[in-house]
Amino acid sequence: MNLKQAQAAIEAALFASADPISVSDLAHVVELDEATVGKLVREIRDRHAVGESGIQLCEVSQGHIFLTKPEYQACVERLARRERVQPLSSAALETLAIVAYKQPVTRGEIDKIRGVASDSALSTLVERGLVTEVGRRNTVGRPVLYGTTPEFLVYLGLRSLDDLPPLPEPGNAADCSGVPSE
Repeated sequence: MNLKQAQAAIEAALFASADPISVSDLAHVVELDEATVGKLVREIRDRHAVGESGIQLCEVSQGHIFLTKPEYQACVERLARRERVQPLSSAALETLAIVAYKQPVTRGEIDKIRGVASDSALSTLVERGLVTEVGRRNTVGRPVLYGTTPEFLVYLGLRSLDDLPPLPEPGNAADCSGVPSE
């Protein structure tokens, strides 16, 4: 690893850590001596101190940590005041997977696959913007069809639905249904 790569690795480690990291720990991570790492850390600090960066590298008693520059404190406080979103329940995740793989799909079809009512899970997914109504099935009662949204792709870090992993074949050893294969 050359010095530019080591500096980038140090910066990434500092960015990813919620706690201060000592120079000796950083030296261990990039496999360089502490004097060299200390110099690289100072260069990172200096680079973020000038210009239009919103963060600064600060030295604290336990090591170094990235912190927000004081002039951007109001923006960070507004972000912190946003309502924290609860993680999805297992029922919602199961419903989301069904919609993702079977879309467009009706609530009745989701219920049949899950074996239980999916009203609450589906409502949660619609409320969170992960699933939306995409039309109506042209059958008796004209049930609503559901599909995923662009926010679903962002939520899972996908570029498109084509990036979803393939479903295991029924009876395949990778099938996680709990039903033994014959």
